[in-house]
Amino acid sequence: MANHNPQTRIVITGMGAITPLGRSADETWAGMREGRSGVSNFQGEEFARYEGHWDVKIAGQIKDWDPVKAGVIDGREVRRIDRFAILGLGAAAEAVKDSGIDFSKEDSERCGVVVGSGVGGIKTIEEGVMSMVERGPERISPFTVPRLMVNAATGMISIRYALRGPAGAHATACASSGHAIADAMHIMRRGEADVIVAGGAEAAVSPLCIGAFMTMKALSARNDCPTKASRPFDRGRDGFVLSEGAAMFVLETEAHAKNRGAKIYAELVGCGNSSDAGHITAPDPEGQGAARSMRWALRDARMAPEQIDYVNAHGTSTPLGDKAEVAAVLSIFGNHARKSAGGKLLMSSTKSMHGHCLGASGAVETIACVHAVRDGLVAPTINLDDPDDGFDIDLVPHTPRERRVAYAMNNTFGFGGHNVTLIVGRYA
Repeated sequence: MANHNPQTRIVITGMGAITPLGRSADETWAGMREGRSGVSNFQGEEFARYEGHWDVKIAGQIKDWDPVKAGVIDGREVRRIDRFAILGLGAAAEAVKDSGIDFSKEDSERCGVVVGSGVGGIKTIEEGVMSMVERGPERISPFTVPRLMVNAATGMISIRYALRGPAGAHATACASSGHAIADAMHIMRRGEADVIVAGGAEAAVSPLCIGAFMTMKALSARNDCPTKASRPFDRGRDGFVLSEGAAMFVLETEAHAKNRGAKIYAELVGCGNSSDAGHITAPDPEGQGAARSMRWALRDARMAPEQIDYVNAHGTSTPLGDKAEVAAVLSIFGNHARKSAGGKLLMSSTKSMHGHCLGASGAVETIACVHAVRDGLVAPTINLDDPDDGFDIDLVPHTPRERRVAYAMNNTFGFGGHNVTLIVGRYA
């Protein structure tokens, strides 16, 4: 194994996404930039079956998207692949096309895949249980196991492009795709790969997931006004909005990207991850684990806190989570973050628009970070009408903000106490 070379630069050369805001990375970014909500009352026969049982009736769904018509898979594959992996394949296909890379001309053993997903093929699990209960175990689909595996998206992408290098799948709840991207960085820094397709995919808008989060009182029940339901940092927040989605990136070593003349969107300059080691679902009240993640990402990037211009917050719209994250950010950035002290740091939560994509969140939100450094525009936190007490940070309410951003930080935290921080920089 090659020794870690801290000077190896990792760059982003391709992006792809399918989210409640759009069917591509560009459409998703346009939705963020416009401050548009992708949240609505959920639809589907599977939900209608339990009509009258729902206290929560809203979600961020990807509607009117046919993967066969979109050319992601053929009709024979629909029954063999869970929706989360199909979304992952679609986002990966866009990222690969966007990057201009031709994997048939690459050394396949130097190309890899790392994908994160919090719950993997949860829809397949639901279908399998229903079949067993209603018709007996012999009627369970033979495709059940390869469909439900959390590593199915990784496997399908590697098969699609014949990528025979390092491969992995992360399942650290909402931190999953952040871990996947960080892992890809480490793999390439160690000299084990030149190119990695990395990101996250999730399709958890299902009766089981909605019901499970609903009964633990984690979801917003603002059913009368879905577009106003996700309101990070607002005093009236009452929980997150469950969403589905996928985002993928083609990551390369700078040398490889330059050698093939690739366009470069931005650079991944640092990452850090930590564990709260406290509670299985609640964050550390003071955000100490989140603070360690940010501190270690800054250390990895060899940067001072004052060099960060923008933080894309985890910002789920839960009472405890938002409070802990603000405490963590203030502890790391001090007066650079404090609005009352003239701090210049901007922080926003794009979950206010696309909802919470669980394991895919970190990847989806990296799109906002890439565009912040590339376009000089910070996406807003919509629905932020009344910031909670002590949230002394410029949270970019309602409308986007033009600002030169040299470095953007992306926070992603998950149940289990998992924290991941990525730092994206303008490439020069």
